[in-house]
Amino acid sequence: MVVTERKIRLLTVSKKRLADTLTPVTLYLRLRDYFDQVVLLESNDFGSAESCFSYIAAEPIATFKVQNGIVSKSYPDGEKEETTLSNPTAVPSIFQEFIKQFDTGKPEHDVSNGFFGHTSFDGVQYFDTLKFDPEKRRFDLPDINYSLYRFVLAFDHYKDELYILENIPDGISQIQTVEKLISRPVISDMQFSLKGKESSNITDEEFREYVRKGKHHCKIGDVFQIVLSRQFEHDFKGDDFQVYRVLRSINPSPFLYYFNCGDYKIFGSSPEAQMLINDGVATVNPIAGTYKRTGDPAEDAAGAEALSKDPKENAEHIMLVDLARNDLGRHATKVEVKTLKEVHYYSHVIHLVSKVDGQLEEGANPIQIFGDTFPAGTLSGAPKYKALQLIDKYENQNRSFYGGGLGFIDFNGNMLQAIVIRSFMSKDKTLYYQAGAGIVIDSVPESELQEVNNKLGALKKALVEAEKI
Repeated sequence: MVVTERKIRLLTVSKKRLADTLTPVTLYLRLRDYFDQVVLLESNDFGSAESCFSYIAAEPIATFKVQNGIVSKSYPDGEKEETTLSNPTAVPSIFQEFIKQFDTGKPEHDVSNGFFGHTSFDGVQYFDTLKFDPEKRRFDLPDINYSLYRFVLAFDHYKDELYILENIPDGISQIQTVEKLISRPVISDMQFSLKGKESSNITDEEFREYVRKGKHHCKIGDVFQIVLSRQFEHDFKGDDFQVYRVLRSINPSPFLYYFNCGDYKIFGSSPEAQMLINDGVATVNPIAGTYKRTGDPAEDAAGAEALSKDPKENAEHIMLVDLARNDLGRHATKVEVKTLKEVHYYSHVIHLVSKVDGQLEEGANPIQIFGDTFPAGTLSGAPKYKALQLIDKYENQNRSFYGGGLGFIDFNGNMLQAIVIRSFMSKDKTLYYQAGAGIVIDSVPESELQEVNNKLGALKKALVEAEKI
């Protein structure tokens, strides 16, 4: 039986201190050996007062998971519930009801407080009537996995301040423990090395065949575009946090994260938001259109100019902007394209980026709004439903972490979710990483293969450089 009427009251306290000598990375290293399942979500936008926060969350006290059609809930008092779903698309409502059970009061300082976690690509099965092939489920990770943490540490990089928030489930504060850990030296023998050779779930020629099949479905009118992907893996020894440290340095992106989820980790440097909700405004940032970056300023400028005029890349981008508008329009009003086809530079690629906003009605369920746009059209294609069916048909394993969403949902209905791309999943001393290409009727198989390699360039470089530090 699902309990929906109970109310969990938590005393929430917070403190503020100067943080000009701290970084999220050093503080994460100080906390990760003391607390269970510490997660790190960084911003590299230090010039904007609105988007200059990084977060560390430690010690989960309540969890909401969905896996293989079973909803699992755990509460601060140790009670657990499991329910088999009769209607998978009820998950947004069930999750929202779970969040609303918690009453944390209002702490002294205004710090985002709520649930941190991720939704896998396979989680779309709880937002729509799709059903993926269970025989292809190589990675049996939670489809949805979010936790409320005892401690949330928020870095305000704009003001060089650190807020420490504690959700107290037992009436006894431990905030002084965190304050002591903040000041302790970082002592960690962090070594990383690769083992064996890199492997992939498909060959280069098999990916080219993906492209040919995608072009066929575009020609016969099934889809206008479809995103097909391939995965790589590499065994390793030591500490994969070294890879994250290098990746955030060589590929600084708007969304940097290292989430320890217990028996697996997800970390990366994503350029694209799946969903941002702030004060009732939902935002999607479609990224589509890709050229390789050389590192030479003149060549990159020429490449950016060519990208902005490339008919194929522009048509692909406009199609996905329209898809974002349609997705937001399902439960939002005043949907508007705020910026269109801006050229953004990243470490190994150049992208076209747009911004689409929509106004949410009072009382709207943010998880449903998220589900309306999930997964991003830039990771699936258009029309989305048919593209997802074809992805399930042709790709030889489930995507799991790749192409999902990762971030937080706070108690005020605000949300920050990054698309899990340019990212690793670490499990049982193996790193998995994946990329795809948007296939349209004019796609050239070899060019799409190279696009995948370009997107993975920063990740593969990070693996090599991590062995040197």
